[in-house]
Amino acid sequence: MSLIVLFIKQKHVGNNNLKQNNPGENIMKTFKKTSLITLLGTTAALSAMSVSANEDPVKLGLMLPYSGTYTALGEAITNGLKLAIEQEGGQLGGRDVEYIELDSEADPSKAPQNMSRLVNGDNVDFVIGPVHSGVAMGMLRVAKQTGAITIIPNAGLGAATNELCMPNVFRTSFSMWQDSYPMGKVAYNQGHRKIVTITWDYAGGKEDLAGFEEAFTAEGGEIVQQILVPFPSTEFQSYLTQIASLEPDAVYTFFAGGGGVSFVRDYAAAGLKESIPLLGSGFLTEGNLEALGEAGEGVMTTLHYAETLENNANQSFLTAYENAYGETPDTYAVQGYDTGMMLAQALSVLGGDTSDRERLIDVLANVQLASPRGPLSFSASHHPIQNVYLREIRDGKHEVVSIAAENLEVPDDACQM
Repeated sequence: MSLIVLFIKQKHVGNNNLKQNNPGENIMKTFKKTSLITLLGTTAALSAMSVSANEDPVKLGLMLPYSGTYTALGEAITNGLKLAIEQEGGQLGGRDVEYIELDSEADPSKAPQNMSRLVNGDNVDFVIGPVHSGVAMGMLRVAKQTGAITIIPNAGLGAATNELCMPNVFRTSFSMWQDSYPMGKVAYNQGHRKIVTITWDYAGGKEDLAGFEEAFTAEGGEIVQQILVPFPSTEFQSYLTQIASLEPDAVYTFFAGGGGVSFVRDYAAAGLKESIPLLGSGFLTEGNLEALGEAGEGVMTTLHYAETLENNANQSFLTAYENAYGETPDTYAVQGYDTGMMLAQALSVLGGDTSDRERLIDVLANVQLASPRGPLSFSASHHPIQNVYLREIRDGKHEVVSIAAENLEVPDDACQM
């Protein structure tokens, strides 16, 4: 403010030399001086408002499932996010953090209204969510309309960082393709030539199978049969009988949650486990190890995280999470944690200033993390560039067999940004 006052005083001294014989000129110079003072005063006010805004808490709008089938996923993501921020002293860029938690109910029909409430009603700085890809579709429409900075910590909808990409949308999770594609090459290298694929008849399952089938057939393998089960049925017996009659070299599947548990158990009970190896997306077994028990032993999956990874970041994360919440974290918790670390790094660079949106988006896009999952950065479409691991269940744990794909980027040719 002192600089502004000094500048005005200098202009006033100059005005002592105004010619008295030209009133019009005097009026114009007086008008210019008044306009300058008004402009400088407005600039000072805006500057003060910016400082004030950056003293307010950073508002995080969490649009996650806190009830229903996906409750555990929403809670794990929230726990991981809050742990990361607590490790930063409970602040982002020197500013306190306010969490606004809104239950998405995993209901796509409510997504636009819920997103609008967070953005327009609660005036959040960032929206974090969702878990469900159908909910993501509704959120993306509002993100495009409002420009709200949105970070997706789970939903695997490929279009979010491809056909529907936009500068203000980021993903800290995966796409269905990214976790399934590497298993196609793995399966072929294991000597499998004829494979049956099976999933629920819905978009997520089909995207997952498409990634696996693309890689497997490119290597020279054959998909003997693709089986689509009505969603969300867990009556698998007739399909298992069909698989046995086809006598494939292996089976690749995508099921998750309770469906994953039922399929793996039924597969073992049908006597297929020993003769026809079971391969799958990591979500087949993620979070289900205890429920799977002996039936899960030997099942191989590909995913961007395993609790047995031996890097330093993961060891520290495991200890901190178990101390905070009394349980071993899973992939969902890691995705929440990395969302928090992404925000922490970006706002540290910016000194907590979120007022320049273009600058904020640019800094977020250039975040690089030493994550519990391994090195993590972002593609031009704001999708994670990350390792995908081949995992095998041994003694009730996801043991890492190898890196199935290192620093894997997703196809994003349709992204126009």
